[in-house]
Amino acid sequence: MPSAVSLSAYALILRTNRNFRRLWYAQMISEIGDWFYTVAVYGLLLELTGKAQSIAAAIILQVLPQAIFGPVAGVVNDRISRRRVMIGADLARAAIVLGMLLARTRGTVWIIYPLLFLETVMWGFFEPARSAVIPNIVPEKDIGAANTLSSTTWSFNFAVGFALGGVAAYFLGRDFVFVLNALSFLASANFIRRMKFEEPHAETGISLRAGELLNFTPMREGLSYIRRDPRLAATVFVKCGLGFMGSNWVILPILGERVFPVGLPPAGERHDPSLAMSVLMGARGVGALLGPFLSGAWAAGRPERQRIGIVFGYLAAAAGYVALGSAPNTWVAFAAVAFAHGGGSTIWVFSTTLLQGLTEDKYRGRVFSAELGLMMMAISATSYLAGFCIDIGVSPKTFAAWTGVSMLIPAIAWTLALGRWKGPPR
Repeated sequence: MPSAVSLSAYALILRTNRNFRRLWYAQMISEIGDWFYTVAVYGLLLELTGKAQSIAAAIILQVLPQAIFGPVAGVVNDRISRRRVMIGADLARAAIVLGMLLARTRGTVWIIYPLLFLETVMWGFFEPARSAVIPNIVPEKDIGAANTLSSTTWSFNFAVGFALGGVAAYFLGRDFVFVLNALSFLASANFIRRMKFEEPHAETGISLRAGELLNFTPMREGLSYIRRDPRLAATVFVKCGLGFMGSNWVILPILGERVFPVGLPPAGERHDPSLAMSVLMGARGVGALLGPFLSGAWAAGRPERQRIGIVFGYLAAAAGYVALGSAPNTWVAFAAVAFAHGGGSTIWVFSTTLLQGLTEDKYRGRVFSAELGLMMMAISATSYLAGFCIDIGVSPKTFAAWTGVSMLIPAIAWTLALGRWKGPPR
């Protein structure tokens, strides 16, 4: 019987499960550092280029490589130790982030783009490994609580990282933020290094061969496995629908810069977009923190409720972004963004838990990589569209409303897909 999702359940997992506790510490440290530096990167791009499309390009480079390299990452994670994959990815990201210190002027801003690409490739290896190891370190009855805790932690880190990142960049400078993020990856790698757990997929005697990364046979096996069960196939596309909301990565910084400015002493009248960006992105984190906590208590680890909860998550996201399109001030905008991303985070938690329950361990890396790749392609497309439309004159508030309406598409699609649970899997 699944355990109830509550504060006591979270505390019990962290207190009694040493491996999950170390994975959680690694997540806390590295994600806060990541959001710290994201504020600095976006602020730097807006300052040096003044174009929405510079943000859109950064977003695409932060998400599209995950779609391109996702199949390869899935094969790697299904052949070798996922613990080693995470450690290697963290060490590489620490070096990559330090390289961003070289971007100082308009003439050197280009350095940011290839480094964002490389950092995203490493994240594309790390995140499927992290999702795939949870069933290896957490008892089945606690998986729902573990996933909800991981998601709410991400949301907390997002809110805190963006809030403090804007202030840190404002008062201490971007170099401080970049160095801090690099150190966070080193700390994360150290916590993961200390984890001890069995990895059945890596103990089968089937080793990774370079040819597997080129002949696509393991990838085809993964796709065949997904197609075999219509319930699994439908669930893989859930986060792709969440990617329709990916335009927020462009919309929220532009709204902060042009529509809802924020300033703090000692800058006086000078407006720094990093601060306003922190407020609106922090709203994302607040909503994403509260959403899974409330919906997780309602679902209580029951798959039938998780499936219905995904529909309500899509509807909340739609309503929030339509409301953002007509928000009269910063605080109404804050509430609208929080409500929308409360729904979005609920979708993330429930779809992850459902996938883990539907997937065998030996295929889990490829399944989660495919899911992540689909979502990132959707985010890339919507981010590019947002940057292009805003630069040709479309109001960012208007595009926010369009984003809300577009969320009805995956809501309807998933509602129709719920019919797949009426019969046994094929």
